[in-house]
Amino acid sequence: MPRQGILAGGNWIVDKIKFVDVYPQQDALANIRAESVANGGSPFNLLIDLARLGAPFPLEGVGLVGADAEGNWIAARCDEHGIGRAQLAIHSHAPTSYTDVMTVQSTGRRTFFHQRGANAFLDGDAFDFSKTNARYFHLGYLLLLDRLDLPDAEFGTAAARVLHRAREAGLKTSVDVVSEDSGRFAEVVLPALAQVDCCILNEFELERTSGIPNRPGGRIDLAAVEAGARKLAAAGVREWVVVHFPEGAAALDARCGEAGRLIVQGSVAVPQEAIVSTVGAGDAFAAGVLYGLHESNPIGQALRYGVCAAAACLRGAGASDGIPLLTECLRAGETAGFRELE
Repeated sequence: MPRQGILAGGNWIVDKIKFVDVYPQQDALANIRAESVANGGSPFNLLIDLARLGAPFPLEGVGLVGADAEGNWIAARCDEHGIGRAQLAIHSHAPTSYTDVMTVQSTGRRTFFHQRGANAFLDGDAFDFSKTNARYFHLGYLLLLDRLDLPDAEFGTAAARVLHRAREAGLKTSVDVVSEDSGRFAEVVLPALAQVDCCILNEFELERTSGIPNRPGGRIDLAAVEAGARKLAAAGVREWVVVHFPEGAAALDARCGEAGRLIVQGSVAVPQEAIVSTVGAGDAFAAGVLYGLHESNPIGQALRYGVCAAAACLRGAGASDGIPLLTECLRAGETAGFRELE
């Protein structure tokens, strides 16, 4: 039977979102104007997004949650959206991971305070690829998976070993990275790339991983993006290096070597006043791209799926609240128009 579906593993998080009037200086006060609870973390966001987009293939999750109300809430959300959770295990001695998301009401900019919780105990034993017929395995976020980020004598990191096992089982692999302000990118991200078919990251993460600045003067430099993507391809990415940034997105075909060209797609021109929150936009982008790749669409079409899903995400308070069916995302993108990339 041909492989179908996406299995996503890694950080399962409950986002506790608080809208504040201003982000305060230390020791100062801000007022909470509204609050809500939403899905968070790479696999949770990605799978909910795909379900809301109307993905016509199976969706499955793997990871750890706590034996608590938040863990029960995650399970109920999976059931509600038809997400298989046979490999979503319960850790009896740690709480479900959560993040306090402080979102400035006027701008949509957000700051995260994260409790690592059960996610800190996720290791390679949690992943059984003999129990899935998925086509893609998506792992995220690298740099936020304590035990999977650890060194491995053979593969470089424990995450790289898990990705290798997935490929050996017949799955294509993709990864996402957290925007950590650290110098760990080379030691944690680069070793995984030799086991990755599609690497999805933003321009900050690309710059930290490749060492090539891509925003001289504050504007995105597509030549620098291409240079950084080529460095990641040289590190072992097998098919696509995909980069997203506020102005749009780009993809480099790693299979073509020096002959590969950068394919670009402008972002949807969402008015500033229509942006409720930017939380989850990167995961929505990844969901759109993987939707397209799973369905064997051209990469240009997959990028358009990604920017349209990300634009829809901006209109909701939580990571997935604003996302409708893919056809509606695309229609809204066409109506608003797409930014031009130079």
